[in-house]
Amino acid sequence: MRGWWQDLTDLVLPAECGGCGRPRAALCEQCGAGLCGREPRRVRPDPEPRGLPAVHAAAPYEDAVRAVLLAHKERGALGLVGPLGAALAGAVRAGLRDETRYPGDTGAPSWVDGTHGGSQGRTVPLTLVPVPSARAAVRARGQDPVRRIAFAAAGELRRAGVPARVLAVLRQRRAVADQSGLDSRGRQANLAGALGVTAGGGRMLVGGGRVVVVDDLMTTGASLAEAARAIRDLHTEWKARTVALRELGSGAVRGPEWGRGNEITAAVVAASPDSFEINRN
Repeated sequence: MRGWWQDLTDLVLPAECGGCGRPRAALCEQCGAGLCGREPRRVRPDPEPRGLPAVHAAAPYEDAVRAVLLAHKERGALGLVGPLGAALAGAVRAGLRDETRYPGDTGAPSWVDGTHGGSQGRTVPLTLVPVPSARAAVRARGQDPVRRIAFAAAGELRRAGVPARVLAVLRQRRAVADQSGLDSRGRQANLAGALGVTAGGGRMLVGGGRVVVVDDLMTTGASLAEAARAIRDLHTEWKARTVALRELGSGAVRGPEWGRGNEITAAVVAASPDSFEINRN
């Protein structure tokens, strides 16, 4: 009885800070500042995987930030999901603010103002697509930590006036090896072609609007690059299908529109410290 009672008590009255271990706080003020107190930045791993979208991160993966992420992911410290969601939302917003700074920008409207036009003047929500955890890991942990953080981040964005939604439409199509012992090239090879969009997720994704791939951590960028590849492949398939239908004589068929207003970017809670030091903008 003591075991389940202690778990319940920890949810209501956290036993210690997830960052430093101070008593009676899910996250103390000092560790909260380490997670959310700095300006999120554009990050780039070295080497940079092919197809990696622009990535923004809230904090370097070190010290208290590392402890908080591990406490949430590995120890099920669910009281940390709020601060982690706020950190991820900050990284998403930083990417949206920076969208007009990239080379070749056309001055597309910014989601930071709260709305963005889809095709035919529609207002469509910003879509957060979490990188999926392996099924075995989800079973072992009893939760998908990245999905949980994504929903918390979407809530933060909506409260700030940005219409946001979460579409957990990526799935692993095949088994992959444990990434922990692999270098950047090994991780890219391990994940190549491993992700796909669920059968019901395609129509929701191609409806327009910006897509932000989200994860809790970026080390080599291989997972984010593979997730972006799966979404881009979906668009290519839908575009080819639309062209084929038109050639069959159905002139009323409209395909998905994929321009600057709905390109893919990425955001993470934390990234390796070295990726913050590389500035090649």
